[in-house]
Amino acid sequence: MSIDRTARGIVLVPCLLLGGAFLSAAAWGPAEAGPNRTVALVIGLVLVLGGALAQLVGRGRPPESGLSGERRPEP
Repeated sequence: MSIDRTARGIVLVPCLLLGGAFLSAAAWGPAEAGPNRTVALVIGLVLVLGGALAQLVGRGRPPESGLSGERRPEP
């Protein structure tokens, strides 16, 4: 279970950081970058939403056997 939580964190942190950077570039960028503001805004929103979606995916499923590192008892 902790591997899944770690993987979600590894996806979330870069998505939020890069998404925030793109959103701030769209908000406070130079006035000459007018057409690129829309692109930066879309990329920023996609990254932030992708990071949030990564936190929600896979939470309801029980862990599959064999992936947790535990050995099955031999018969």
